[in-house]
Amino acid sequence: MTDGQAAFEQHRTLLEGAAYRILGTRTDAEDVVQEAWIRWSAVDPDVVDDVRAYLLTITSRLALNKLRELKARRETYIGPWLPEPVATETDDPARAAELADEVSMAMLIVLESLSPLERAAFVMTDVFAMTSPEVAEALGRSPAAVRQLVSRARAHLAARSPRQVVEASRHQAVIERFLNAVVSGDVAELVAVLSPDVTLVTDGGGIRRAALRPIHSSDKVIRWILGVLRDPDVASLVPEIRTLNGEPALVARGPDGVDSVYFLTVEDGRITAVHSIRNPEKLTAV
Repeated sequence: MTDGQAAFEQHRTLLEGAAYRILGTRTDAEDVVQEAWIRWSAVDPDVVDDVRAYLLTITSRLALNKLRELKARRETYIGPWLPEPVATETDDPARAAELADEVSMAMLIVLESLSPLERAAFVMTDVFAMTSPEVAEALGRSPAAVRQLVSRARAHLAARSPRQVVEASRHQAVIERFLNAVVSGDVAELVAVLSPDVTLVTDGGGIRRAALRPIHSSDKVIRWILGVLRDPDVASLVPEIRTLNGEPALVARGPDGVDSVYFLTVEDGRITAVHSIRNPEKLTAV
């Protein structure tokens, strides 16, 4: 392995995390990192003062260009578009903490509401601690413009992020309670565990059955759940709780593998949002 290859491999996980944060899809992030490697392979690493910043700059530029391309495609996507989940189970506590900090599904969902430039500037600045001049060079903007982009992004994220972060054990306990209520068809327990203003968002991509618009209120969400449970195909699914994107998530497996993934946002002991990914093209990293 050459010095250039060794330097790139040392930062590969970091680069994939940056691209995934910007794009919201693991497969596209891997493509971007591969393209970054092609660009890097033509560079003499001995003339690069800060390899980490250099590689993050290349990757972020490529990811931003890719995101602009994907934004146009997502406008014609059938139903709501949700980020692609990834499995983050690991026996390494330090690595688990890193993954949880980098790829939170709740954060990815909120990042989707930002413009491509705001998203890239925020990720590079707040997640990877790049300076305003470094980000400015990567994005082709002035440092002042970058600071403005990051400020807008922070304000937007603060307004849309969950009010509190629930520790994993409490989060999992609520998921288990929800799962037991769903399996038993206990409507009273569903009413108790779901917030009255809960929102359900399902992403089937036009491939799998899913609601084409977000569903609001516990009454409507429960009716949707009960309707799904009447589907004979659902009876064959086996649910389990796994760690995806650094948090407990509900995974339903069928004869052909993973059928769907459910992320539950928990606040004050009740579920305030359910995000379900059923599009099989988005489940390959699970």
